[in-house]
Amino acid sequence: MDFYLELVDYFFDNQDLHFRALVVPDKSKLDHELYGQDHNIFYYKMFFYVLRNILTNDNRYRVYLDIKDTLGREKLDALSDILHNAHYDFDRKLIEHLQHIRSHEVEQLQLTDLFIGAIGYANRKLSTSAAKLALIEHIRQRSHKSLIRSTLPLEQKFNLFIWEPREG
Repeated sequence: MDFYLELVDYFFDNQDLHFRALVVPDKSKLDHELYGQDHNIFYYKMFFYVLRNILTNDNRYRVYLDIKDTLGREKLDALSDILHNAHYDFDRKLIEHLQHIRSHEVEQLQLTDLFIGAIGYANRKLSTSAAKLALIEHIRQRSHKSLIRSTLPLEQKFNLFIWEPREG
């Protein structure tokens, strides 16, 4: 347990590390048929929302996403196009590189997996693991966030977007 708490402290003590997550609290409310999509297309649409507010035109980015499916390259290309267009980056300089990687092979993504697991546990209102609850409380204390409500969109260090689908 101490190791995980130290990882959380490492993140919050390092000014170069930032985290943004999008949470869909109740996936049963998703109506993929209404929007002509499946869950994989929805996944990439949500990545647009994850990335849109944190990209700024005065920086250059290399974006790495956890591998999702075998058709991912085409979806990454579409996501790249949409992000460039949304930022009026017609020279395509904003995102230098966008690729899939396996999260278990990259330490930074393992750290994000830790945060995503804690945030998911908190948003599902689970309470069967004392260790997970202690980790969640430590993240809450260090972030000063509830983990179940969205932060301001421009929150830099620890940014959460709790996404709810529109009602019918």
